[in-house]
Amino acid sequence: MLQRNVNLAPFTTFAVEAKTAYFASFTTIEELKKLLSEVKDRKLLILGGGSNILFRNNFDGVTLHNKIQGISTVKEDENYIVLKVGAGEVWHDFVLYTLSKGWGGVENLSLIPGSVGASPMQNIGAYGVEIKDVFESLEAVEISSGELRTFSHEECQFGYRESVFKKSLKDKYVITSVSYRLSKHPVLNTSYGAIENELKSMGILHPTIQDVSKAVIAIRQSKLPDPKEIGNAGSFFKNPIISLSHFEKLKKEYPEIPSYKVSEVEVKVPAGWLIDKAGWKGKTIQNYGVHKKQALVLVNYGKASGEDIYELSEKIIKDIQLRYGILLEREVNIIS
Repeated sequence: MLQRNVNLAPFTTFAVEAKTAYFASFTTIEELKKLLSEVKDRKLLILGGGSNILFRNNFDGVTLHNKIQGISTVKEDENYIVLKVGAGEVWHDFVLYTLSKGWGGVENLSLIPGSVGASPMQNIGAYGVEIKDVFESLEAVEISSGELRTFSHEECQFGYRESVFKKSLKDKYVITSVSYRLSKHPVLNTSYGAIENELKSMGILHPTIQDVSKAVIAIRQSKLPDPKEIGNAGSFFKNPIISLSHFEKLKKEYPEIPSYKVSEVEVKVPAGWLIDKAGWKGKTIQNYGVHKKQALVLVNYGKASGEDIYELSEKIIKDIQLRYGILLEREVNIIS
């Protein structure tokens, strides 16, 4: 049933005050289809875990909260298992479930906030692993027709923190379930970031997927604020990919600048390093600012508006472009 003038702060990790004209949650595909038929021609927003979204103002439309649950086996053999997971499941809860079964593939993605449905939409990734590495397929309801469609790996057009659902099919489908292919004989990925060092500090020489998860959780908790305590949406900006020639020019001025090779002609530069080097890390303006431990994270210390945080991101983008000639792109979805 549609409710009117609902405050969305409790449904988002930024916890900024923003009212939606209409609000309803759905737990099944049938409920979703019924709601879509009722709200035709109205501005529509689908909300999952609310961990990658910032409202600049009130939303003069309909917000539907995806709460489809469930985990079931699609197929399995001696090496792999494919699980179909409801889009409304909490992502980290799903990761913990796979760890309890000994199935590998998503341990590096531990503690990422949000819902399962958002994982393929933005091809979430961390510590050398992305969703596309374990993705099998997904089901989604077309908003205009109410028809359920299955999307293959290829059809999702995965890229760095993006998919077809953030490009040509943006706002045209509601993801209802995602299927993942997990390994019964996991091959660990510990070379990225500080995982190996964290494992050593934990005294673990022969790690399991459970150990890798614990290491990732420890690293994330040491750097990132808990949204339950400080409003935030995790990494606010994408790591920019620039040309090798551009990078070589920057390296002459900043010899310590880190990078990751993308191709023979492109490199990825950590946005957090750029923002930190520019002096934004830890900067506080009234009741919002840049987190003191991670420059990629913008935070709401309490009662900040979405517009305040958006304007801060604008200032950072302009400063980074002026200093380094790099245009940062927001990872967080901005709702105006």
